[in-house]
Amino acid sequence: MPANSRFAAFVLVGGIAAVINFCSRILLNLVMPFAVAIVFAYLIGMVTAFILNRRFVFGDAATSVQAQAWRFTVVNAAAVLLTLGISLLLNNFILPWMGATWHPREISHAIGVAAPIISSYLGHRHWTFARHS
Repeated sequence: MPANSRFAAFVLVGGIAAVINFCSRILLNLVMPFAVAIVFAYLIGMVTAFILNRRFVFGDAATSVQAQAWRFTVVNAAAVLLTLGISLLLNNFILPWMGATWHPREISHAIGVAAPIISSYLGHRHWTFARHS
C-alpha cells in the first residue's frame, strides 16, 4: 500500500477507534473521575486500534503478533500521556481561562485524542508494524 494510502487508512481506523474511545469515556465518566475515565477509554480505543490497524493498515508487517502488541503498547503509552496531558490542560486551565463552558470535558478530550495522530502513525509504521524485523 502506498504511504499516502496507508496514512489515510491509518487516520480512518484511528477515527473509528477514537470515536469508540470518546464514547466510552463519556460512559465511564458516569462512574469514575474524568482523568481515570480518559485512561480506561484510551485502553478500549487502543485495543480497537490495534485490531483494525493490524487487519486493514499494516497487514504486511514482518514482526510477530506478540512483538506488534508489545510495540503498539509502548507507542500508545507515550500517546496516552500526550492525550491525558492535553485533555487535562485544556479542561482544567485553558478552557476555564477562556471562559468556555459548553462541554469543556468533551472538547478537551476530543482535542487530546487527536493530538498524537502523526507521532503514533510514524511509530507504528516504522516500528510496531515494520515490514522488516
